[in-house]
Amino acid sequence: MSRAKQNIAIIGAGPAGLAAAEILAPTALVTIFDRMPSVGRKLLMAGRGGLNLTHSEAMPGFMERYGEAQPALRAAIEAFPPTALIAWAEGLGQEVFTGTSGRVFPRAMKSSPMLRAWLARLTGIGVQFRIRQNWQGWNEQGALVFEGGHTETPAATLLALGGASWPRLGSNGAWNQYFAPAELAPFAPANMGFTVAWSDMFRTRHAGQPLKRIAIRHADRIVPGEAMITARGIEGGVIYALSAPIRDDIAAHGSATIEIDLRPDLSLEALQSRLPTARGSQSLSNFLRARAGISPVAIGLVQEALHQGAHADLATLIKALPLRLDAPAGLDRAISTAGGLRLAALDEHFMLKSRPGVFAAGEMLDWEAPTGGYLLQACLSTGHAAARGILGWLERQQ
Repeated sequence: MSRAKQNIAIIGAGPAGLAAAEILAPTALVTIFDRMPSVGRKLLMAGRGGLNLTHSEAMPGFMERYGEAQPALRAAIEAFPPTALIAWAEGLGQEVFTGTSGRVFPRAMKSSPMLRAWLARLTGIGVQFRIRQNWQGWNEQGALVFEGGHTETPAATLLALGGASWPRLGSNGAWNQYFAPAELAPFAPANMGFTVAWSDMFRTRHAGQPLKRIAIRHADRIVPGEAMITARGIEGGVIYALSAPIRDDIAAHGSATIEIDLRPDLSLEALQSRLPTARGSQSLSNFLRARAGISPVAIGLVQEALHQGAHADLATLIKALPLRLDAPAGLDRAISTAGGLRLAALDEHFMLKSRPGVFAAGEMLDWEAPTGGYLLQACLSTGHAAARGILGWLERQQ
């Protein structure tokens, strides 16, 4: 006789929860609960920038992007690696391509077609969705409690509640009140911008303008890319790549200084030969535009540094312009979250040591990684790993 399917509850309808449901549904009755009126909201927001699915980087370098969390995440990512994620996306009818940076995107360059196909597949294999269901912990009997008082007692539960960034999309981190303090690491913004004390003139002229084809140095790391000047500071891909060590530097010292190379394609010597000491009757802006070939916003940065007392010659400023960063942007604007449920609070199958039968996955766990496909990859991989953990645990219980 075939064994009756058991009920499994998944709290959170983001990538980790949806990925787990896909593994569980063939052998279990899966219900996904989410407090928002629709599912996958942060995934849809990520798709506005092209939906970076994963990265083509070789696995040793790929895993290094997860820093201290690498040992706890390795088995999950190796079991569902970038090649498997690509095959899965193509199985949903989403052809992918690899950009010159190694990042992998769907040809559609947005997430809505993939999410529609994914939800159709999940519905087709029996996954049930219950929206506007705000989870509020457990009662004394160990049942899941939802706002309004109703309870659920599944055979197993997966928590995939997200981090604390972009709370208006659903992940507000309020779930942390249902865990012991020892199980939690404090939330912190990850992949975020930083505040800078711009002059009023610079802010008025240049907020909203991109800094293209630059490189940024912090400590012993140099990262090429692009950034964006904002009214409050600076953000963008090249900043996000260094955001974790910059954030920690600010926490330790009160501020951090980066150096911006505004012409990484030219050596210092080449620039010095282009920039004679005397510029004649030319204004500084026209001189730098003609001789150094830098953009108006880059010229503005040089002028800003000079007004703040920089003593280096122009060529040196263009190659290593110092910029003090005062504070990280808040969680409400961060792309992702550091902190959350400590990986040490889980066993090797992503089950909570304090609550047998309760598993966790995705961004609510205490790991961080740069943008570039590493975030979505780990969410899907840990969702798969937790689902396999659930199936194994249920089998052992029987």
